[in-house]
Amino acid sequence: MERWIGNADHVPHARTRATVCAYLGVSEEMLWPKAVKTAVKTGPDKEVVSVYPYRSACPKAVWAELVSAAEKEIFFGGYTNYFLFLEQPHFHLTLQRKLEQGVRVRFLLGEPDSEVTRAREAIEDTPLSVSMRIRIAQDNLGKVPPHEGLEVRYTAPEDATNHVGLSVFRFDQDALVCPHLARLVGHDSPMMHLRRRDENGMFDRFAEHAEELWDRGRPAD
Repeated sequence: MERWIGNADHVPHARTRATVCAYLGVSEEMLWPKAVKTAVKTGPDKEVVSVYPYRSACPKAVWAELVSAAEKEIFFGGYTNYFLFLEQPHFHLTLQRKLEQGVRVRFLLGEPDSEVTRAREAIEDTPLSVSMRIRIAQDNLGKVPPHEGLEVRYTAPEDATNHVGLSVFRFDQDALVCPHLARLVGHDSPMMHLRRRDENGMFDRFAEHAEELWDRGRPAD
């Protein structure tokens, strides 16, 4: 104990710190202020809730919880968005419920027959092509009864290269952002979970990017 308290550079593990503080009846900040300051985010990174080395490493429950908690708007800005319908049980019914609750739901898709889509297919070289993945999403969206709150658009041709390289999924004040690396497919690319806390912070910058693509897009078939 004397060694820890007498030298600010000697900081015990978090569990040990908690035990000592509970025994002494004092706050952790009083004994180890440096450790607390390091643990608490105070800069732009405070909007980062968590990071995943692969999109597939994000628990499916996280997606489900974000969709369930959204009260105003949901924006799916992946180039294909097909995985949502495969990984979330009866996802078309979930979307229907959210629409009935008054939530605005938007899907921004890549155009299946565009040059950018064909180029991406050649890069990925996977059996389940990019265009087929887009059509899987469209087919499942067709199962959702028509509703004024559901909107689907294709990315404008001039924006397609920007869209295929970065996916933004927004749920009110939360967002999942996935930059696509080189030849990797979406589920193998890293992803960040952001929560809006500041004006013009990381969340806002990615949200504005998504809105710009959306504004220039055109209604999908």
